Amino acid sequence: MDDSPTVGDLFLRYQQRLSLYWIAGHEGETRTLSCSDNIPGHSLVGHLNTIHPNRLQILGQMEFDYLDGLEPEQRAAQLARLCDAQPAVVIVAEEIGAPDYLRAACEQSRTPLLGSALSSVKLVSCLRYYLGGELAEKTTIHGVFLEVHGMGVLLTGEASVGKSELALELITRNHRLVADDAPEFFRAGPDIVRGRSPEMLRDFLEVRGLGVLNIRAMYGDSAIKLSKDLRLIVRLERMASGDMHRVDRLQGSYQKRTVLDIEVPEVTLPVAPGRNLAVLIEAAVRDHILLRKGYNASEAFIKRHREMMQLQTKPSS
Repeated sequence: MDDSPTVGDLFLRYQQRLSLYWIAGHEGETRTLSCSDNIPGHSLVGHLNTIHPNRLQILGQMEFDYLDGLEPEQRAAQLARLCDAQPAVVIVAEEIGAPDYLRAACEQSRTPLLGSALSSVKLVSCLRYYLGGELAEKTTIHGVFLEVHGMGVLLTGEASVGKSELALELITRNHRLVADDAPEFFRAGPDIVRGRSPEMLRDFLEVRGLGVLNIRAMYGDSAIKLSKDLRLIVRLERMASGDMHRVDRLQGSYQKRTVLDIEVPEVTLPVAPGRNLAVLIEAAVRDHILLRKGYNASEAFIKRHREMMQLQTKPSS
C-alpha cells in the first residue's frame, strides 16, 4: 500500500503556511506527491518544465509570459505535454489569475491546479523543505520523545517501566513533549534523524491511572515541541537493588543504536526504587552535551587518577 502524501494532504497541512487555494482539477486531489519510478526524468519541485516535467509544477509571471507569447496551437501542445506527464499538481504563484486555457487543460486532464500568494522562488524553496520531510524514509520507535535542555531525547524501555510518568515529571520541570507512544522519525540530512508526532497523537500523553492527558491544554504551548533532531536515546531497564553492581560505575552503560542507518548514542538507565529518574535524565543530557563538545568526564577522572598515582610513586629527591 502506497502511503505517500497526496495533493489533498499537501493542501490541508500547508494551506495557511503556503497561502494555498484551489483553482481547478479537484478530481485529482488523490494524486501522490512522490516521484514515480515509472516516469523517468521526473524531479520533485520546480518551475514550468515540459521536457523533463517536475512532479510539482510551479508557474510564475515568467512562465505565463512565455505561454502567452506562444501561438494558440503551440500553447495547447505545451499544455497537453504538461498534463500528459501527469504532474501531481500545478501551482500558480504570486496570486496571478489562472487563464482560461490553463483552467480548461487542468479540468480536462483532472490535474490539480492550486494558487498561492507566495512568489514562485519562495514557493519552490518552501515545498522542497516541507516535502523533504514528508517523503523521506521513516520509521516509528515505541517510546516518548522529548526536548530536554534543548536536545531531542527518546525514552524507551519495556511496557510499564515508567516512561510516561517520567516524561510527565520532565514536562513539569519545563522540558517539552514532542511525541508519546509512537514518535515518527525520518532522515532530515546525511547524519540527522528528526522526530515528530503523528497528527492523531500530537499534544497527548497517556499515563496509567490518569488516562490520556492533553499536555498543551494543561501546561500551555511552551510545553510542546512539534519536531526535534534525535540526539540521545535513554533505555529504561528494570533492575533490582542487588543487581546494581553489574553496572559499570566508571563508564556507565553507553552504546550506539542505528536508526535509519544513522548511529545515535544510547544510554541504559537502571530503574530501581529510590532513584530520581528525572534528575538522572537531565544529568545524562548535560553529560552528553559535554561529550559533544569534546569533554569526557570518565577520561578526565582516569587521567587525574593516573597523575596522582605517578606523584605518589615518584621517589623523593
